[in-house]
Amino acid sequence: MSQTVTNLLMMPKPSDKNSVSEKDLAGPGHRSPLRASNSEKTPDNLGGGARATQDSPATQGEPSTEVFAVFGVEPEIQAYAMAKYSRSALSMKESLREISTQKAEKFLNTFYFQYGHRSIADLAHIALAVERLSILAAIEVADEQRWDGQERSTRYQDFKKSGYYVPDFGSDEEARKLYCETLDFLFVEYEALSAHMTEYLISITPKPADMKQEAYERTLKARAFDITRYLLPLATNTSLGEIVNARTLETQVAHLLSHTHKEVRALGESLKKAATGAAYNVNTDSLRELVAQIQAVSPELGARAEQELLREVRVAPTLVKYADPNAYEMETRRELRQAARELMADEPLAPSKAIVDLLDDEPLEVEIATTLLYEHSHHSYRQIRQAVQVAGERRRREVIDLGLRHRGKHDEMLRGFRAGQQFRFDILMDTGGFRDMHRHRRCIQVMQGFTTQHGYEMLLDVEDAGMRNRFDAVMQRVQTAVEKLAARKTAEAEENSQYAIPLAFRKRALFKMDFAEAVYISELRTTPAGHVSYRNVAYAMYEAVARKYPALAKYFRVHDVTAPVDLLQR
Repeated sequence: MSQTVTNLLMMPKPSDKNSVSEKDLAGPGHRSPLRASNSEKTPDNLGGGARATQDSPATQGEPSTEVFAVFGVEPEIQAYAMAKYSRSALSMKESLREISTQKAEKFLNTFYFQYGHRSIADLAHIALAVERLSILAAIEVADEQRWDGQERSTRYQDFKKSGYYVPDFGSDEEARKLYCETLDFLFVEYEALSAHMTEYLISITPKPADMKQEAYERTLKARAFDITRYLLPLATNTSLGEIVNARTLETQVAHLLSHTHKEVRALGESLKKAATGAAYNVNTDSLRELVAQIQAVSPELGARAEQELLREVRVAPTLVKYADPNAYEMETRRELRQAARELMADEPLAPSKAIVDLLDDEPLEVEIATTLLYEHSHHSYRQIRQAVQVAGERRRREVIDLGLRHRGKHDEMLRGFRAGQQFRFDILMDTGGFRDMHRHRRCIQVMQGFTTQHGYEMLLDVEDAGMRNRFDAVMQRVQTAVEKLAARKTAEAEENSQYAIPLAFRKRALFKMDFAEAVYISELRTTPAGHVSYRNVAYAMYEAVARKYPALAKYFRVHDVTAPVDLLQR
């Protein structure tokens, strides 16, 4: 294999009047003049912009930059090789050839954990599959802003056979019975409404002559699922895949291990084990067959092949092993919850006048204090802000102090401190629609907890199909059950009750962003193919901005959500 020449910068001596100027030596792209080391001389006619090797001397005009993809390297070893760019003159290929798992672990233990060079973990990307977790837990997994992934869609899949998560009720058999009866009832209603809405949509939507029957039925069935997903409880089993770097995974695991819900804490432990333990190799069966064939020809060569091809691979044995529950997050949550309860104790939830409230400006200290309390309340942002302002400057600063009192040396500030954005929307929408809006991770999102206190959404299609009374009866029965479960005198009773809440019930979330993101969300989420819930929210965002900044309204390319929708348009 050819070996890349080591290039050194050649500086002409100031006293040498005959020395060639940098301008004369510079090759393509105006790069600095380069020459080969003494051990590997570059051909005399090599220009400054060319790269030479022993096997293939470069010629004038060839690009000096080499670009290649890397495949077949464990994430941590790849991170080590890339990190060496800043600490070694070796090329990527040379680094990878000289790296071993032991060397990578030693390097990462030194620089990542001892010296705090945490950006190294950004270079190790890991693919993980998480299957049979609840929708509630999936929302928490996806709440990591630097997360990339996909979750099972409620539009394209029928969830009637998915099953559901049952929390740990301990010895409270009465609560477990009520919970299971409620969820079984919801899934029966989900199946019935899905069938009814599919038939209804077919009855009012003629099939175009050029559209195949299979595509026609599939499209309308997806539209029906958009409606009936409102009945799915947060306990519904789902699946997701994520691709994250090791630093993000470490932060995510620590957050999940610190969560209020037992299922989510267990999920954090499972993610940690998946990253540090043996990974699933999709090629294992074919490699075993190949090894067996090699062993049949040569047992000695077969043993070597088995060692190389069937060795256990762990994607992040070093970078995630120290992810533990975050004391800063847990202690601060406890204290901020108490502060929110005390501040808002005498304030009833004010009826919401709009699904989207574009907030006006306020001092930064007021915004931070309000946002820190917002997450631990079900009140609107305006209500909390009013209480914060009335409480006075001293109380406001006490709240901010609570948000930082337990912060450790390596802890990021809580999300509530990410303040100062121009566009801040307090949004009240159904949980199903929120799951779609939740994907916009370029903005800052602060979620409130799941509750039945804000009521539920019901699409007009349900009423048009003659199912409104039945839908209302379902929601009322479930709300009563959720309230009974939350009132039980057992550990995590309120958290366990949330799993029975259907996606139709509303929740609050604060979305902070810049102008470009407000335009992007408004344009993307108002398209006719989207779900009516988030289409209305996105259009309300546009309208709020247009009212406050009328000169900017013309830059939004939104769709009119009041226009009739072609149900067959995808």
